[in-house]
Amino acid sequence: MIRRALLSVWDKTGLVDLGRALARHGVDMISTGGTARTLEQAGLSVRTMESVTGFPELLGGRVKTLHPAVHGGILARRQPEHLAELERLAIVPIDLVVVNLYPFGETIARPGCTLEEALEQIDIGGVTLLRAAAKNFDAVAVLCQPEDYVRVIERLDAGEDLTPEERQALAIKAFGQTGAYDTTIHAYLSGRSGPSATESFPASVDIALEKVSDLRYGENPHQKAAFYRLPGAGGLPEARLLHGKALSFNNLLDLEAAWNAALAFSGPTVAIIKHNNPCGLASAGTLPEAYSLAYACDPVSAYGSVIACNVPVDQTTAEAMSGTFIEAVIAPGFSEDALKTLERKKDIRLLDMPAGRTAPSNRLAELDWRRVGGGVLLQTRDRFESEGDWQVVTDRQPTAEERRSLAFAWRVAAQVKSNAIVLAKGTATVGVGAGQMSRVDSTEIAIKKAGPERCAGAVMASDAFFPFADSVEIAAAAGITAVIEPGGSIRDEEVIATSNRLGLAMIFTGTRHFRH
Repeated sequence: MIRRALLSVWDKTGLVDLGRALARHGVDMISTGGTARTLEQAGLSVRTMESVTGFPELLGGRVKTLHPAVHGGILARRQPEHLAELERLAIVPIDLVVVNLYPFGETIARPGCTLEEALEQIDIGGVTLLRAAAKNFDAVAVLCQPEDYVRVIERLDAGEDLTPEERQALAIKAFGQTGAYDTTIHAYLSGRSGPSATESFPASVDIALEKVSDLRYGENPHQKAAFYRLPGAGGLPEARLLHGKALSFNNLLDLEAAWNAALAFSGPTVAIIKHNNPCGLASAGTLPEAYSLAYACDPVSAYGSVIACNVPVDQTTAEAMSGTFIEAVIAPGFSEDALKTLERKKDIRLLDMPAGRTAPSNRLAELDWRRVGGGVLLQTRDRFESEGDWQVVTDRQPTAEERRSLAFAWRVAAQVKSNAIVLAKGTATVGVGAGQMSRVDSTEIAIKKAGPERCAGAVMASDAFFPFADSVEIAAAAGITAVIEPGGSIRDEEVIATSNRLGLAMIFTGTRHFRH
């Protein structure tokens, strides 16, 4: 049974209710600092840690519970030898440890968090208390989350003890919390110094993920799924769901693709995503114009899509969106009228995302992670090269308007699954060919999506080099006037010669942007 409890918590949720239950049943309570003050303000009597250890809190509170009088009471097994030793040393056994930790993960997630601020939020005594109590769980109950207080209160009020199975489950939770806590610290400190594009990757990488929510199901209804956050990483876990039902596994994948695509451009931009690929993307002087141009690229595929805007959604754009079925819209805010308009659509999800892309405090979040069977692939994220590195390889130079469209199409192509072909006019897509095993197939799909009228005078971007000249010939026949690609094929000369013969302008960027 519980006779003596130690309480030392950062999160005071449920603390007073637990304290009152312990007091009702005559449990002797030991407490520290702010926890003791909270309990005393509720009219409860507690022993100070100093009265148990004989030492005051040291170093501004850095040392409070690291003392044999505390840990002897927790770690002693309830057997004659240990109990006799405690009695000889005037140490009283502790039967319940209630501890939650300094908010290290929340601290490093705060914009502008400094190293000094992060280090001050590394809990030492709390982690030690949890591990000690969890190690001795057959004699000491350990509570590390307020949600578990109710179970102890119910047991006390019923005059019952926790079962061995319940004690073990609570110990497992405590070890899980301390393990994740240390992993978060390790990842943060490792990430502060790399890896970056110019640094080697560490010999080991630990990650600690915090559950955001369970999902209704995974990619398919028979698969279970959940959503986790990487502390200090920012990103989708920061989005607020303003309207609509819970997000699905596939919604989140498409929202990630949509948000990244929209943020690749500086002016008002709309990215319409279907199955992780843009089916329409446009930048314009205003958001309504950008939406109209993006939607016009492929209205059929836009049905059931996910949409991202890189500026707040206004009423005019909201009215245009309300004309079709959309799974979700993510943006850095919605005007009051726009929100009211879109909320009339029962099935749409609306997400408010912090504007821009802030640098994560955990640099491991800057890496691209891909899972394979039995392992994980890590790479630095794709970055765009300088346009100053581009080279016009044809006799004809692109016009100023063609070059503007080529630059736009090139950025869009990096958002499209390879093999990727993007057709654009101005700063709007008119046709997208994605994810085909053959580049010429992607070319033909993009041209078919655009149609003859929109192909005429459009430009074409390819995420990797053309292995043959056939795609260039097909594009020229459809009315394409300029092409941008990385170059690097053994048949580059043939591709350039074909472009010259057909009057196309062609730019080699020197960098490819595969997206598998």
